[in-house]
Amino acid sequence: METFLIKAIQFMLSLSLLVLIHEFGHFIFARIFKVRVEKFYLFFDPWFSLFKFKPKNSETEYGVGWLPLGGYCKISGMIDESMDKEAMAQPPKPYEFRSKPAGQRLLIMVGGVLFNFLLALFIYSMILFTWGDTYMPLKNMKMGMDYSETFKNVGFKDGDILLKADTLTLDRFGEDCLRSVVEAQNVTVLRNGVETVIPIPEDMMQRLLRDKKGFAALRFPMVIKEVPEPNAPAALAGMQAGDSIVSVNGQATPTFSEVATCLADNKNQEIAVGFYRNGTLDTLTMQVDSLGKIGVAVKAPAELFGLVTVKYGFFESFPAGIAKGFRTLKGYTSDMKYVFTKEGASSIGGFGSIGGLFPSTWDWELFWERTAWLSVILAFMNILPIPALDGGHVLFLLYEVITRRKPSDKFLEYAQMTGMFLLFALLLYANGNDIIRYFFQ
Repeated sequence: METFLIKAIQFMLSLSLLVLIHEFGHFIFARIFKVRVEKFYLFFDPWFSLFKFKPKNSETEYGVGWLPLGGYCKISGMIDESMDKEAMAQPPKPYEFRSKPAGQRLLIMVGGVLFNFLLALFIYSMILFTWGDTYMPLKNMKMGMDYSETFKNVGFKDGDILLKADTLTLDRFGEDCLRSVVEAQNVTVLRNGVETVIPIPEDMMQRLLRDKKGFAALRFPMVIKEVPEPNAPAALAGMQAGDSIVSVNGQATPTFSEVATCLADNKNQEIAVGFYRNGTLDTLTMQVDSLGKIGVAVKAPAELFGLVTVKYGFFESFPAGIAKGFRTLKGYTSDMKYVFTKEGASSIGGFGSIGGLFPSTWDWELFWERTAWLSVILAFMNILPIPALDGGHVLFLLYEVITRRKPSDKFLEYAQMTGMFLLFALLLYANGNDIIRYFFQ
């Protein structure tokens, strides 16, 4: 329950920040062009709101709604989700959105997207300034990777060390690495000291999405960091910090995952553990507990293989943060083509999937990293040319600029209703996928 609450609080805090910044982008451009803003709300408020106030001599009511599906900035004279047909039936007033030149209306509509993207660039910059850029180089991963069944089926083998995707040198493990591998024609790996080329099928990403087996996990030895409990099986047997387990019951276990599998297969059993201590091979017998544990803490891959941290000064962090933001946008844009496949559509997630992105313990670096990523996604999704989204309004405004003909209010009303129906259907589908994954997978 505590884990769920920590994830939920982070998600709601991140969502609130992104919604406020997005709506403020619309608000500030509206005020610059002297367009009246009637309401500025975090979350939606059908029937009632949790909180609202209207400052003296202000035209805008500020509030917090009870339905946390976004927020809105109600701009006078604009056909939006409020569908205020009565107001639109009145003659246009000078302070209304519809009375302003198309160029001003265009800036008001892109304001939310612009502010979300600028927020992401700023957050990425501050992350780099505060924590730097820390990663484990692929060349340090001397034991290579354990690959999923999907990747083994096309020629990868456990222990392969990733070198190149086509002509691109792979330097770190992560989303960019996966994207480069699945989109390459050939991937070069180091296998038993020899460079080996693996052809990649054109539908590699679809296979990955269909199988849901993942990409790869880091291979690392099981080196004991400490034996914290004096009555644990390992402590009673005499194991010490620094011991490296290499076999269980005579079966070679060069990696942590192999040791963990053997222990799980021998619950409540006595086993013989082979290990290296100070370069000497030795063996001890011990009892595995009912959970498949022996009571040791192991060294993490970062401790074994080492990390690289690139530090940035305050002014240096901005170009680096901007570059990271654009790389994130480029990567997400590239991934969108898979959404329109059967495998991609089934992987779409709703609020549960988004909330699951946040860690189960509070970590400010990860919180801001996820928030910046979501800000990029929100900017991209909102600029799609779908009625009811900012991109739909932008599309109609561009049509007006190019043709010098303004779409009728009746057409815009029908477009808004169609867009809202599509978004509601997508919302149900995405969250339905979450429910199916939770209960049936």
